Amino acid sequence: MAKRQRSKHPAAPGRRRGAALEQAVLRAATEELLAVGYAGLTMDRVARRAGTNKNAIYRRWPSRAAMAVAAYRQMTGWDQPLPDTGALRDDALELLRRANRICASPAGIVQRSLLAGVADDPQLLALIQERASDAGSALWLTVLGRAVARGEARPEALHPRVATVAIVLLRNEYVTRGLMTASDEVLVEIVEEVYLPLVRGRGAAPSDSRRHRVARR
Repeated sequence: MAKRQRSKHPAAPGRRRGAALEQAVLRAATEELLAVGYAGLTMDRVARRAGTNKNAIYRRWPSRAAMAVAAYRQMTGWDQPLPDTGALRDDALELLRRANRICASPAGIVQRSLLAGVADDPQLLALIQERASDAGSALWLTVLGRAVARGEARPEALHPRVATVAIVLLRNEYVTRGLMTASDEVLVEIVEEVYLPLVRGRGAAPSDSRRHRVARR
């Protein structure tokens, strides 16, 4: 009996589906954004890099803008555990430091590429505005809620606009000063000079670190 000959060609890998395919597309989109920016991003290029077809991408994201924003959100890593140091000052400062690190990372490059593309892409602008309007308020409200429970902040401070003042001020530093990152001294100043007095209410006692700084002057 003749022996069955083995195929000279290896079996083709299984077709990716579900989460595996989504991750492959997001990785490909990220690589394209870093290589050519949003202006050069196309579904064709991403599909080729991810080893799939455009239809598979469109079933998950209706446009390149939606895909690009999804890739950026994954890059930012906001799925990290929230800081829980037991002190509002330290928790708020850690959230600002995370945001500052992101701005100086490849995610910051992608963010600036997306912002540069909004003038020619109304849908991208709408998606960014939707994301920016939240400003990570769920994170800040959680941190601030813990502080309220500890008696560090007023219950009235639990409002999205109040909770996110610190991150909004940091973003303002980038825009008005043309910075890609802010110094740690600026982050401390935002927290101690603006954020803590705001959420504690007027006349509240300064933090221990603030008293120490005043005493040294």
